[in-house]
Amino acid sequence: MAPFVPDLISDQLNLVVALLLGIGFGAVLEQAGFSSSRKLAGVFYGYDFTVLRVFFTAAATAMAGVLLLGSAGLLDLDVIFVNPTWLVPAIVGGAIMGLGFLLGGYCPGTSVCAAAIGKVDAMFFVGGGLLGIFGFAEVYPKIEKFNDSTFLGPLMVYKSLHMSAGLFAFLLIAIAVGAFAATTWIERKVDPTGAPSLLFPAASHRWAAAGLLALGIGLLFVPDYKGRLLAKVSKPAFEAAHPVEVMSVDELAFRIVDREPRLRIVDVRDAKAFAASTLPGAVNAPVRDLFGKEWRDVLSPRHVKKVIVGADEAQERTACLLLRELGYENLAVLEGGFPGFERTIFQPVLLASNTPGRWDGDVKRFRESARTEILRMVQEAKASGQKKPKKEKKIQGGC
Repeated sequence: MAPFVPDLISDQLNLVVALLLGIGFGAVLEQAGFSSSRKLAGVFYGYDFTVLRVFFTAAATAMAGVLLLGSAGLLDLDVIFVNPTWLVPAIVGGAIMGLGFLLGGYCPGTSVCAAAIGKVDAMFFVGGGLLGIFGFAEVYPKIEKFNDSTFLGPLMVYKSLHMSAGLFAFLLIAIAVGAFAATTWIERKVDPTGAPSLLFPAASHRWAAAGLLALGIGLLFVPDYKGRLLAKVSKPAFEAAHPVEVMSVDELAFRIVDREPRLRIVDVRDAKAFAASTLPGAVNAPVRDLFGKEWRDVLSPRHVKKVIVGADEAQERTACLLLRELGYENLAVLEGGFPGFERTIFQPVLLASNTPGRWDGDVKRFRESARTEILRMVQEAKASGQKKPKKEKKIQGGC
């Protein structure tokens, strides 16, 4: 899956990029008037809803961009960091911050922006925030239990509401348009002569609202890139039109025992099944994880034979076809899946050849020796600890 941000930015350069983005962000806040405590506090008193409009606009823009880039395969949504939720502490903290916002006229980000242009009240606000940080650190041991309570993990609102991301995007945009209209009416009631909305050209804003709603409707039909690709390769007609190479159990066992350097076993079963029993040298990559960048070094070498091992051949074929669609080559699936390997090699009762013949004795001796050697290699791998591909770092950020 192509990343929207390529691997060009190191951890050190990332700090420089963050500084430049921060300067740009501060400049935008200043141009939007967010260095004015009166404008910021206006949302609580009803005479200026610029903050609400900017936040809703930013949310709709970012959400639409993320969904469209994700659907096009240019952005991996699974690597975007989502802040974990501690429900009750978040509610209490939000109430405290909201009260500070109301009294001081700033939030932490806008206070720094205002302080940077020399506003004295913002400087005092920043100083108060720093004192609050030190105070929190001092009392933390006494409130640690409360601070860590009601942990819900990294929640996604649309998943919690059991709806699609597109439907949630449409509803949020519809709510935003309704909020823009409602706040315009409130502003003009509270301040009939000085409301910011009096400067709005009505016709162009109606067209903008219609365009936003049209965008929301379009997002209803934006497909998930990963889901779409998985559905495509799982269709029987697609599988029939795209045959895959099948490797027999005996061939894979021979290659393992021979310690073939140009062999890579990719186990696409879930982590629990992989931990219970696996093959020596295998790496665990559940099917949906194959989109991640961390697997490129494992799967990209063309001269290495990648053998897909799964719970059954159907799962293997889906994974193999998916890897083909992602651009990987030199792939094969294991005949009968991992259960087939267990029945043929690991279980003594089935060591003999299925069809008696002149080579039956040789096959039996090979499978017996392969069983002993492979089980020994598995134990060696467990004792030494297999090195896993470095998990792709989630992108963190936010205001």
